[in-house]
Amino acid sequence: MSNDTNIAIVGGGLAGGATALALAQAGLSVTLLDAAPRAVQDDPEFDGRSYAMALASTRLLRNLGLWDILEPDAQPMREIKVTDGRVGDAAVALGLHFDAAELEEGPMGYMIQDRYLRRAMLDKLDATPGIDHRNDTRVVAQSVTDRCATLTFADGGQLTADLIVGADGRQSGTAQRAGIGRTGWDYPQTALVCAIAHEWPHHGVAHQLFLPSGPLAILPLTGNRSSIVWSERRGLAEEINGLSDAEYLSVLRPRFGGFLGKISLAGARYTYPLNLTLAQSFTAPRVALVGDAAHGIHPIAGQGLNAGLRDVAALAHVLTAAKRRGEALGSDAVLDRYARWRRFDTAALGIATDVFNRLFSNDSSLLRTARDLGMKAVNSMPGLRRSFMREAAGLTGDLPDLMAKDMT
Repeated sequence: MSNDTNIAIVGGGLAGGATALALAQAGLSVTLLDAAPRAVQDDPEFDGRSYAMALASTRLLRNLGLWDILEPDAQPMREIKVTDGRVGDAAVALGLHFDAAELEEGPMGYMIQDRYLRRAMLDKLDATPGIDHRNDTRVVAQSVTDRCATLTFADGGQLTADLIVGADGRQSGTAQRAGIGRTGWDYPQTALVCAIAHEWPHHGVAHQLFLPSGPLAILPLTGNRSSIVWSERRGLAEEINGLSDAEYLSVLRPRFGGFLGKISLAGARYTYPLNLTLAQSFTAPRVALVGDAAHGIHPIAGQGLNAGLRDVAALAHVLTAAKRRGEALGSDAVLDRYARWRRFDTAALGIATDVFNRLFSNDSSLLRTARDLGMKAVNSMPGLRRSFMREAAGLTGDLPDLMAKDMT
């Protein structure tokens, strides 16, 4: 007896939507379950959120049929400058400089606003056969047998599937119901996020500044605008967020100097507490986790969404191969292949972001001298610098098909 659907995806955000598109393109029936009302996702207003998409992630978006829609509103990152202090400080000369001209594949990545990415994904979900997209649907229970996984909804309805994919964030109910624990800790930092308009052009240059209280990323958007991801100590961040717009800007300006000229807010501003949280397993019987449900990391390298999309591409790769061989999609053997593929990569990324944040989020003169000399050394070795660039672009390691090549 067949189940209601091949794949039930819990969580209708970007990771869940990308998983639905990838698996539907592979010929699987997919039910995408989103607890939020559709009107929330349809809101076209710019709220300041943007994403740094690595080159490998843009390949995935192209293979999902999204990139031609997104590209006109995407800002290529032509250079990345990493400095231990404010732009204009003496330490800038000791920082890292990555130039996309050194990569034959093109820009290291693109900045894409959330409103464009979410809109394009919703439209594509609506237009793709094989996807049943349900909003206002809250999962309250799940169970598994040798034959299927069953989800129970708040209204009493049920759905059976070959496999449940949890894409429901850092507090994943899917993971909790499957008995998957988490490892991690909170940082004494909060991220302040906004977009700014500025007087002078950014020329496609992204800046990562390491300040004593935490990293500050200035990421280029289309036009004379940039996305700001600004980490501050938790108590101070709450005070700053409570200020008026004018007072907020007066605190922000001295942190990165005047290299962009006059600045003003371009959209809403918001905050989120920072933590590291890693699922102790990517899978359980008939359950697989992707995105923040599997790993939530510090935004210091802008790799959170990129890591989630790698999960999506790897899971689609594994399930497509299993379908072709006639294997049971929810079997332990199939899910183990996915878990082995992603486990080391995400653990290494989580540890790396944690170490970098702790190393740079302080004002120790000894550590500052050591890290500045280290960045200068990397900058002086073209081969090593190029390796870092390829890593940031997502071009290293064993890439899933959706990220390794153009399949359109």
